[in-house]
Amino acid sequence: MTLPPITDAMRDDARESSAEHADIVQLCQDASVEMTIHDALKLQEVATLLPAASRVFISHLPRQSWQETVDAAVAVNKCGLTPVPHVPVRQIASARELDQLLEQVASEAGVNHVLLIAGDRAQPAGPFACSSDVLRTGVLEQHGITRVSMAAHPEGHPQLSSEVLRASELEKIACAERAGLDAGFVTQFAFDSAPIVEWASELRVRGVRNAIRIGLAGPARLPTLLQYALRCGIGPSIRALTGHGAALGRLLGERGPEDVVRDLARARNEGLEIEGIHLFCFGGLLRTCRWIRDVAEGRFTLDEAHGFTVDEPA
Repeated sequence: MTLPPITDAMRDDARESSAEHADIVQLCQDASVEMTIHDALKLQEVATLLPAASRVFISHLPRQSWQETVDAAVAVNKCGLTPVPHVPVRQIASARELDQLLEQVASEAGVNHVLLIAGDRAQPAGPFACSSDVLRTGVLEQHGITRVSMAAHPEGHPQLSSEVLRASELEKIACAERAGLDAGFVTQFAFDSAPIVEWASELRVRGVRNAIRIGLAGPARLPTLLQYALRCGIGPSIRALTGHGAALGRLLGERGPEDVVRDLARARNEGLEIEGIHLFCFGGLLRTCRWIRDVAEGRFTLDEAHGFTVDEPA
């Protein structure tokens, strides 16, 4: 049987597919992940899945003590990874408490990068109501903190208007830069690329060149994703969870961020400045780290219309 000849169009499609595959690999090679203090026993295995010095953000759970944050940062550092503790400023009772926390994570865990967030507490426990309040104190620099990440909400926030959010972003960046800190954003997770790309493009138009790390949900079952999305006030992109005419089996099975990652890789290739992606794990730290490893090593196949499929283990 004679095979049909390979046409120039077929060659062009193959080259484009190969280039897009490489763009996705590059986007995921510097991915960061988020753990809780309950994940400490998994860190030895995490270190076998991620590149050395990968950033591991340490979330702050309700009723979590600062000592538990310090202990988790120490454990991350001992495994050859880079700890980035969350500091929810409304949980801090005093300037002295903040000073002690920073002194401990810096001296005991080698921390030089933190994530500042306001936190969910309605009323501040102490003198800090927002991230900018901490940035103005100068205490971060005093303890060798050189990099600070701050939260961003491309799809909005349940309690804040978009105007307040956009003004707050600019204020936080200005405060950090006056302090001589390397500042950037980590976004709340979303399930659709459109609001992310729109927000990041608008930020660049306003002249903000700081690093942007895009928050995405790691692989998890749909009910779990919906639960966390509703709890965190995720906006319109929640509809993307059940979009694209997904079959019932897909809805009941595990969902990953493949569609959004492919869109973001395309956007970055077209000039959108994105540093990388940040994966929220929702209790599945090892599952998410395996996903990162597989994609960063190129073990996936592009789907015809959108997204990609991670290859099954041999």
